Amino acid sequence: MSIMMQSKRLLGINGIGRIGKLTLWNHLNMKHFDGIVINAGREIGKSMEDVMQYLSSDSTYGSIDRFMYGLSGKSCNVKLIDAAERIIEMDGIPVKILTKARNPRDIEWNKEGVRVVVDCTGVFLDPTTPADHPKGSLRGHLEAGAEKVILSAPFKIKDASQKMPEDSGMFVYGINHAKYDPMKHHVLSATSCTTTGLSHMMKPLMSNPETSKIVTASMTTVHA
Repeated sequence: MSIMMQSKRLLGINGIGRIGKLTLWNHLNMKHFDGIVINAGREIGKSMEDVMQYLSSDSTYGSIDRFMYGLSGKSCNVKLIDAAERIIEMDGIPVKILTKARNPRDIEWNKEGVRVVVDCTGVFLDPTTPADHPKGSLRGHLEAGAEKVILSAPFKIKDASQKMPEDSGMFVYGINHAKYDPMKHHVLSATSCTTTGLSHMMKPLMSNPETSKIVTASMTTVHA
């Protein structure tokens, strides 16, 4: 681990498409972690300058400056720290890029000191898939050294005969987050954007005696 990344609080992000990039931007903004390790699983461009450019802009959300600071005129300072170690600094937070592994169990989370991983690939959705599955698995992150894995999408259990593992759970903050047990749950999902939006509208209706007997309802969603 580089001296720049020696920290007690490191976040791992697997996958650096739009969801992975927005996860990065959000945590740069919140500053809950002292450093971030991104597993791209591939080369990004031909140089670290290409990496910095890619991580600083998005075709839909625009620049990281606008995302973090709006119209204030402030900018997110992005600079190269160590080309050999593939470390850059974004808004004062060191960010390391890993490129070699695509299977979660092969990612060097333990070596990098990462305890919490957000999987943003959209590939590994089934919490029942074993860590040694040849095509990869969410549980591979645990085998690679992570203590918690958070999926950026809802779980999808392929085998209908399989039940949700006891160490896994889907939680929506404000709905059932109190059921999260840090000693028990290690593979997590915050469900989907639709479920999150709908549940916060439905919970007060179902909790109110006057509206709890709704038989049918419909909802239209618009995804930007």
